[in-house]
Parts: sequence; C-alpha cells; structure tokens
Amino acid sequence: MTNADLAPVQDRHWAWKDYLFLWMSDVHSVAGYMTVGTFFAMGLPVSSVLFALLVAIIAVQVLCNLIAVPSLRSGAPFPVIIRSVFGVYGAIIPALVRGIIAIGWYGIQTWLASNAVVLFLLRVMPSLTAYSDVHQHGLLGLSMMGWLAFLLIWSLQLAVFWRGMESIRHFIDWSGPAIYIMMVLLDGILLWKTRGQISFSALPRSDLTLSQHLTGLLNVISLTIAFFSPIVLNFGDFSRYGVSIEAVRRGNFWGLPINFMAFSALALTTVTLTQPVFGTILIDPVETVTRLDNQTIMLVGILTFVVATIGINISANFVSAAFDFSNIAPASISWRGGGIIASIGAIILTPWNLYAQPALIHLTLDVLGLFIAPVTGILLADYYLVQRQTLDVNALYSTDPAARYWYRRGVNPVAVWALVLAVLVGLANVFVPALAAFQNFAWFTGFFSGLAFHLLLTRLAPTGGKAGQQAS
Repeated sequence: MTNADLAPVQDRHWAWKDYLFLWMSDVHSVAGYMTVGTFFAMGLPVSSVLFALLVAIIAVQVLCNLIAVPSLRSGAPFPVIIRSVFGVYGAIIPALVRGIIAIGWYGIQTWLASNAVVLFLLRVMPSLTAYSDVHQHGLLGLSMMGWLAFLLIWSLQLAVFWRGMESIRHFIDWSGPAIYIMMVLLDGILLWKTRGQISFSALPRSDLTLSQHLTGLLNVISLTIAFFSPIVLNFGDFSRYGVSIEAVRRGNFWGLPINFMAFSALALTTVTLTQPVFGTILIDPVETVTRLDNQTIMLVGILTFVVATIGINISANFVSAAFDFSNIAPASISWRGGGIIASIGAIILTPWNLYAQPALIHLTLDVLGLFIAPVTGILLADYYLVQRQTLDVNALYSTDPAARYWYRRGVNPVAVWALVLAVLVGLANVFVPALAAFQNFAWFTGFFSGLAFHLLLTRLAPTGGKAGQQAS
C-alpha cells in the first residue's frame, strides 16, 4: 500500500512564496489566458466579469485551504488521503478518475504550448507551411509540424518532471513570474501602437435582461472554478510539503485573489487592445504576439508562453497523475513510473481534438467539473463533517480488516454510491437537452450533490460508516 513517494513526507520546507509561485504557474498559461479571454467576449459588462472572477477565485482559495489540511497534517498525498473516504482499495476509483482527467489536461496544455512553436516557425520560415497542413502531411488530426512541436514540449516536460519535486519547485519559482514580464511588455507595445488609447467598448456587449445577466455571472463563476478544479482536488500533493498551515494560507491568498485578478486585468487589457491594433478581438496570446511582425518579440513571447505552460502542466497535471497511477499498484509503480503512464496517455488521447475552439473549451470544463467536483465535495464532507477532522495515518496504509479504513473489503460503498449518483446528476445537466440551462453549472451541481449524497447515505447506511463511527 505504499512506496517512497506515497509515504508521509518528512522534509517540509515549502514557504508561502513557493505557493504563490505555484499559483502563478497554474494561472499564467495560454489556457488560462484564453479561458479568461472568452469570458470578456461573452457580452457581459467588464465590471460584471471581473466581479464574477473575484467571487470564483475566492471560492477556489477557500477550497484549497480546506483541502490542504489533511495532507499537511499527515504528510500524505491526495491518493492516500482519499483512502480515508473510499477505503484503502476503493480509493483507486477517484484517484484513477482524477488521473485520467489530469492526462487530458496535460495533453491539452502540451498541445497549446506546441501551437506557439508552430506559429513562430511558420512566421520565420513560411516555406514550411505545407508541413503544417494536416491534409497534406498529417496524422490523427495533427500536422507533421504539429507532431514534432508537440513531442518537443512533451519531452521537455518529462525531463523537468524526472528530476523530482525539488526541481519542479525551483522551475515554477521562476516560470510563473516570467509571464508577467512578457504581458506587461506586450501591453506596452500595443498601447504604443494605439498612442495610449484604450476603450473597453471595443469588447462585445449584449443587451441582457436581469435574468440573463445573473445567469452569465453564474456561468463565469462556475466555469472559473471548474478550470481550477483539478489542482484544487490535488492541492494536498503540494500542501504536504508546507512548513505550516499559515504559510499555505498566506501563499494561497497572494497567489489566488491577488495574483489572479492582476493577471485577469492584464489579460483584459491585452484582449481589448487587439481590436484597435489588429481590427479584431484576439483571445489567443500566441496569435497576438505572432501578429506583431517582430521576430525578437515573437521569439521572447513564444518562449515565455511555452515556459509558463510547462510550469502549469507539471504542477497541476503531471505531479497529480504520477501520484494517482502510482497509487494503483504502489509496490510496482513508482511516482516516476506513474508519470510515464500519464505522458504516454496524453499522446494517445489526441488532445488537439478537445480544446480547439471556444465552444469546446466550455464543454471540456463542464465535463471535467462533473467528475472532479463530486470527489471534492465527498472528500470535504467526509473529513470535516463525518470524521470531524480526525485521521489515522497508519490505517491509511493498512489492509488489516480491523483497520479504520477497511470498510467492506477495502471499499466504502457509501462513498462509491455518492460519487456515482453525483456524476449521473452532472451528466444529465450537460447532455440532457431539457436541462441545457444548467450545463455551465456542472461544477456546482457536482460538488453539492456529491457532498449531499455522501452525508445522506452515511446517515442511512446500516453501520453509519465505520470510520465515521470511530471518529465520533
């Protein structure tokens, strides 16, 4: 049930600034920029979008502070902590679900970063255009140049990951802030081209009723939380290294509401300036940089976006997937072995077919949310309300039928059924036409239905849940 990577960590030296830089790496990416950009293009007033983003990111901060506690106290990563809820064997279910989702995000981020490389090469060497045409030289929906760029970024990430968590920490400590420098420079160039003029009226604006306005606000809030939901759930993988809960919370404060709103303001400025400069709204920062027709700016911009995207990919997706797959068979799959499985899975998934247009961006977030949100709700309900913040660390690694988290043959049926029911609710919201109005609220419905189902089934279960009884 354990190996060197899943065992409680002993060396804890992540300070608050490391969590700030972690969030910088998670926020400052091409996917993050494009997601925020789509919100400003929805037709809502700018002030309303900023308000919704602030509400969403504060919710993310609160969730991360709650998720951090059990891993910080025990030193164990998420796949081990979730054993207290689903049972020592049943925990494979949510960990595997999260691992598959992490593979999806890992592939999407890798593809977005590789797109930047392709666009730059085409700008400096137009003769390669034929090799970027998927119809002339393509395989599985991606061109030859696309494949080469994808595998290049894929290899760079694997190299950083292979050096271990300390190398990852050092990498994100400087990769996150790098994007700020680039975005400030980019905004400076765009403002120079507009002679310092900027007007938010350039953004799309729709005449909305009060009901449509409120629905739009809730959409932005739900989709933003869904965007961050993968790292929210696996935040324990990083909080376990914290020197104290105060350091974690301080880092989350500066890294989430403060940093995220600053990034959103820069993204808003950039998106707004693309209209007067290029004659159209651009939500892709890579396309914005490549349109400036300056090879030096393009090179610096592309490298910055690639580095920032690698930072989020490793922190939010590679690390979590590695732990999740290692948890399936700890004795035979190490953390690095789990990372290899994740990286190969990202190729098999062909992520360029998932995130190619704004409509698919929102659908992808919806589907991610309906799987991750219930697990988050179930975990928080169990730790804080059922087991009342008690945790038997030794029992997390025990297959003794008398141990606290054995439940029934190593599986807690209450948690499993709560997850199944919550996911069914989420799937209905996304894919049943009659419930289309609730599609963008998949994270909310998943989180609260998972939480409610778990509490209800725990109360109705004949034994009341062995771990819950022992906690009380």
